[in-house]
Amino acid sequence: MAIEKLKEKLTVSESPHIRSGQTTQGIMLDVVIALIPALIAGVLIFGYRAAVLAAVCVSASVIFEWLWCKIVKKPSSVGDFSAVVTGLLLALNLPVTMPFWMAIIGALFAIVVVKQFFGGVGHNFMNPALAARAFLLTSWAQPMTTWVAPFSKVSLFGNADAVSMATPLSIIKEGGGELPSYMDMFLGKIGGCVGEVSTLALLLGAIYLLAKRVIDLKIPASYILTTAVMVFVFGGDEGLFSGDVLRHLLSGGLVLAAFFMATDYVTTPYTPKGQIIFGIGCGLLTSIIRLWGGYPEGASYSILLMNVMAPLIDRFTVPKKFGFVYSAKGGKKDA
Repeated sequence: MAIEKLKEKLTVSESPHIRSGQTTQGIMLDVVIALIPALIAGVLIFGYRAAVLAAVCVSASVIFEWLWCKIVKKPSSVGDFSAVVTGLLLALNLPVTMPFWMAIIGALFAIVVVKQFFGGVGHNFMNPALAARAFLLTSWAQPMTTWVAPFSKVSLFGNADAVSMATPLSIIKEGGGELPSYMDMFLGKIGGCVGEVSTLALLLGAIYLLAKRVIDLKIPASYILTTAVMVFVFGGDEGLFSGDVLRHLLSGGLVLAAFFMATDYVTTPYTPKGQIIFGIGCGLLTSIIRLWGGYPEGASYSILLMNVMAPLIDRFTVPKKFGFVYSAKGGKKDA
């Protein structure tokens, strides 16, 4: 009788049998919450247009997701909030003066071309927001590299009263101009994209994701540490071991990329060793582009290139099988 009662409580299902309480919707909501400090910082630094730009990108992403599901007659995936995350990440990767119509085209590219063409959430082969940023940078380089000084009065149509300013990475690349202080770079009093300027705000969001166990430190730590070592060794004008590591870590999209985009579940390796290799690869590519390439920033392209490499990394880092079975014809084989 006891055995029969025990059998009634057992549930037989297909593997994997390890379950967690996490859902796609819950994870995406956590990411949205973690990005709020960076968005608030962007609004405080660049003005209300940053909030409008975020609203445009998120709304466009959600609408395109809904329309695509209607067109192909499949259940709507708007409720999992993945489109909201894509739209918000796209907005944070754009200059505050970016024309709205260009941002909408970026959202269309991210949702339809990069995400839905390959099967929707869980099937895209690269990060949609970063792919959209690269697409916009290739298509409209000037609007994508026009930066305004912090606390400038930017109108709804993107006109700034203040003179545009160079980002710290541009100043380092060109070798001229006065660099901002470390504190200004940490707080976000510099030129750059809406969500990448304030390292403080990004770290607050990263701490939230780590506390909620949405991400771990394998990829961000290996990414940032590799970049720091490369800059320290090769980043100085006076020879080896003279690069300004802290300025490289605090400027550009490194922190935003390391904690919020390089940790994407779908486009990164799933093995622990693979994740470390992925982070090291991102750091190497970012450093190579920044130090020797023609473009001052390299975080976006480095992650996209490593996204393509993720399946290959998984293939060579998958754990070996334990045990074996005997075959009547072939002898011992892996289980």
